Amino acid sequence: MFKVQTFNNIAAEGLSRLPQDRYKICSDVTDPDAILLRSHNMHDISIPTSVLAIGRAGVGTNNIPVDEMSSRGIPVFNSPGANANAVKELAIAGMLIGARNLCRASEYVSALKGTGDELNKAVEAGKKQFVGFELPGKTLGVVGLGAIGVEVANAALSLGMKVVGFDPAITVQNAWQLSSGVKQADTLDQLLHCADFVTLHLPLIDATREIVNTESIHLMKDGAVLVNFARGEIVDNSAVTAALDSGKLYSFVTDFPTPELINHPKVVALPHLGASTAEAEENCAIMVTENIKDYLENGNIRCSVNFPEARLPRLNAWRITLANANVPNMVGQVSTCIANAGLNIEDLLNKSIGEFAYTIVDVNDEPSLMLLEKIGSIEGVLTLRNLGKPV
Repeated sequence: MFKVQTFNNIAAEGLSRLPQDRYKICSDVTDPDAILLRSHNMHDISIPTSVLAIGRAGVGTNNIPVDEMSSRGIPVFNSPGANANAVKELAIAGMLIGARNLCRASEYVSALKGTGDELNKAVEAGKKQFVGFELPGKTLGVVGLGAIGVEVANAALSLGMKVVGFDPAITVQNAWQLSSGVKQADTLDQLLHCADFVTLHLPLIDATREIVNTESIHLMKDGAVLVNFARGEIVDNSAVTAALDSGKLYSFVTDFPTPELINHPKVVALPHLGASTAEAEENCAIMVTENIKDYLENGNIRCSVNFPEARLPRLNAWRITLANANVPNMVGQVSTCIANAGLNIEDLLNKSIGEFAYTIVDVNDEPSLMLLEKIGSIEGVLTLRNLGKPV
């Protein structure tokens, strides 16, 4: 039986994908085989040596020590695209809020007193304070064309906007999903020059930290609206508030409040609502639990942020998997060990990404403890699992 430890509340629809007769799921389970979480910070806790996999019911994994897990041969799974519609809807709402001053207008009405004609006059008097502008004909710059960015770009086109996207690392799959009406910017600077709205859909990595800063804002059109439902740290908030004060930016809508943003009159800061829908939470939980289950039972990897995608259909054979450093002759050494043990390889898959690789080997008979020890002792092998024959 596999033991799964949970942090945060994982949607029941996702956990139901782990059969009770083969999985024990608990928040305080000891020696877990896998960990499921949402936003819990794992950087300050000790992760047991028993852990084989970590799954986040969401996209960003900056709350997980991914580099440490990679060095231990532990894949970290996430759920890209499962919350894309929820974030897309909020990004579109953010543009409307920013362009039409909706939150400030609502606050104005909430403070009104009186009834009848007195109230009607106050309502009419307030209209002039909150004149905005419409989306059709305006240009939206989408920075980051992953699952969410693609949906935002396509939706904006249907609203009559011109759309320019920038993502030098766009995947083939996402490119297929992107409407042909979305124009491609060769550089971020090019996108910023032409956009009336800029929406950010980037992961937080060293290259994207404070990618929106004084220099990049200077390149933007005067009166542009900035929308950030990605990660707070990709924006230099001090630079943004200065641009709002000077009139360079018209408004800023963000899901990541800070003290300097909360009371600024041109900022709409929301309490991290991006994926906060029942549908998104269920979709994320279903995706990550199904992928964790497939990894634990079959050794297949899908939607991992630190190991390559590797999926091999099960045969009526014994399966060995290993995570290893991406070094020459790893497959050769493993194959030699298997041949010397008198076993035949029925099927084999080896994939690599950066410094790490992952290998699945199906053999015709049960591997001995001696064989497993020999493979495990090969320099560069990080983890080794014997999954046996399929149930």
